[in-house]
Amino acid sequence: MLNLITIIILSYLVGSIPNSIIVSKKVAGINIKSHGSGNAGGTNVMRILGWKYGLLVILLDALKGAIAVVLISRLYLGSFPFPNATPFDDFTLVQIMAGLSAIIGHIWTVFAGFKGGKGIATGVGVYMALVTLDIALAIGVFALVVVISRYVSLGSIIAAISVPLIMIVRENIFGVDISGYHTLLPFSVILTALIVFAHRENIKRLIAGKESKLSFSKNKTK
Repeated sequence: MLNLITIIILSYLVGSIPNSIIVSKKVAGINIKSHGSGNAGGTNVMRILGWKYGLLVILLDALKGAIAVVLISRLYLGSFPFPNATPFDDFTLVQIMAGLSAIIGHIWTVFAGFKGGKGIATGVGVYMALVTLDIALAIGVFALVVVISRYVSLGSIIAAISVPLIMIVRENIFGVDISGYHTLLPFSVILTALIVFAHRENIKRLIAGKESKLSFSKNKTK
């Protein structure tokens, strides 16, 4: 049990690294949480500092999720501390727990008063290590929604919701045998709910018509 707790804590700490705050302070000497939307995420960095630094933060945040799943989970030793009723082996289940911990760390970072980003980029990193094709399709959904609506938050929410839906369609309609489907699906639903919850303020602004739109001609919102 101590070994598993250590992995969860380390994954949370890695997920908690506030890349947007670090980059904004290094590049412009500002705290990104005091500018734009106030969100400590790549999209806000993109709006304030430009697409290059925004993309850098997004990649670094995705890397946190991948590190938790691919590297930190490998610290797992011994047998599982409770019965594993899933179709996965113990190590894969540890990977899922590590990835979820990293996302929680990103949303509620201990290094910034437990107020971080929305978890999308870190979630992408986790998904890329577990369900590569499904997240690739979801990224396509995100890009399409953002191009049409110019709402990054809307694209993020719909993309998150699309992951379990894509899995359901591939498994049950197209007959694709997704390894560990009956465990990955509940995990993706939980992760989607977490991401949607993190976007609750964005949802309120979208409904009220007050959400900022992304401009493709300038690194500013309208």
